[in-house]
Amino acid sequence: MTYSKEGNFSGHLYYGWYILASSFIILFFNSGARTSFGVLFKPMIAELGWNRGSISLAFFLNMIFFALSIVVAGKFYDRYGPKWVIAISTVLISSGYILIFLIDSLWQFYICYGILAALGMGGTSAPLFAALMSKWFTKWRGLIISLALSGNCLGQFVLIPLFSLFTLRYGWRASYLFIGLIMFVVNITLTLLVIKKDPDDLSQRPYGRLDYAKVGKTGETICPEEVPGDLGLRDAMKTGSFWLFTLVMFICGGGDFLVAIHLVPFVTDQGISSTTASNMLAWFGLMSLAGILIAGPASDVIGNKIPIALTFLLRFLSFILILHDQSLTSSYIFALTFGFTFLITGPLSTTLVGRIYGFSHIGIISGFINTIHFFGGGLWTYLGGLIFDQTGSYRLAFILSAVMALVAFLSSLLITEKKAIRPQDS
Repeated sequence: MTYSKEGNFSGHLYYGWYILASSFIILFFNSGARTSFGVLFKPMIAELGWNRGSISLAFFLNMIFFALSIVVAGKFYDRYGPKWVIAISTVLISSGYILIFLIDSLWQFYICYGILAALGMGGTSAPLFAALMSKWFTKWRGLIISLALSGNCLGQFVLIPLFSLFTLRYGWRASYLFIGLIMFVVNITLTLLVIKKDPDDLSQRPYGRLDYAKVGKTGETICPEEVPGDLGLRDAMKTGSFWLFTLVMFICGGGDFLVAIHLVPFVTDQGISSTTASNMLAWFGLMSLAGILIAGPASDVIGNKIPIALTFLLRFLSFILILHDQSLTSSYIFALTFGFTFLITGPLSTTLVGRIYGFSHIGIISGFINTIHFFGGGLWTYLGGLIFDQTGSYRLAFILSAVMALVAFLSSLLITEKKAIRPQDS
């Protein structure tokens, strides 16, 4: 056997490209499922008589269990690989969505969506697939992760209008049933037939890395379990950059999900039609594709923290705009600009963690940080709904979000983007 320059067997397409394609497809359908919550928000309220705070609490509960599941999924991913993590997670999330078809009370929705579906989201989320891509690719790592995560963006752009039309014709219950069945079939098929843990499973190297493996006397590939100098979660927590980035990601999650979940209710409150609002959310998703396709390659050249900082500067300006003017034009500008920033931290968080702490424990470190990210998203989405119920407006929520975006901008600039040294080695 001979290796090509990129680390694959010469004469064969590198298997990492199949992993990339499968990750893209899984994220394509899963993102449609996650962002459909905003589209189904008002139809559920209209039928069941809930208020925005109570249904937002279901999302908060979902984010808590989702965040916890990311840590567990990351740990199992590092130990056992992604195949069964994704498969078991798919059974949980699909079951949760399918059972929503049968609910008739709020507590049932909390169990199906807030707990059951949430427990499956961690193993089918962008952070896990970003970590998976980092194992298979060294060359163009930022770009490759961005390509995988672009499935999120295109899924939202393509599926949200379809789910909106489907809901108008068949109702929100049928939409949840349909989403759950699609995820189950797609995820299980690709996971069992395609997904592999890392190149070592096929005696290959990560794409573009020539010093990854040593070949033994019998010709087998021997890969190190851990690169010397890489830090685990406990040592990473002893560095200032870890906590600065954790704060940034908490604020990031808050802005992400406040806007993604409440955008359609917010703009329809201004007299914009539900169809236009759904299209706005779809374009929000497409703009997020532009954001990660620019941010990923940029991180390969200029690093991660500057693109992350600029993300929050754009968010600050977006909130200022929508606080000043809620017209159709301003709402579209707000949605498109915020959408552009929506997934930028997806590829950048993984590569930033890898640059500072190494990739040996990227699953658990990224899992912890993303736990805080999604906890922030759930908390702020709930508070946004609660603020609306108390004040009749999202204005206070947007003011506080603008302030937090400014804090995240400054915190990003203070991160030290270089390889951290293990405390006992310093």
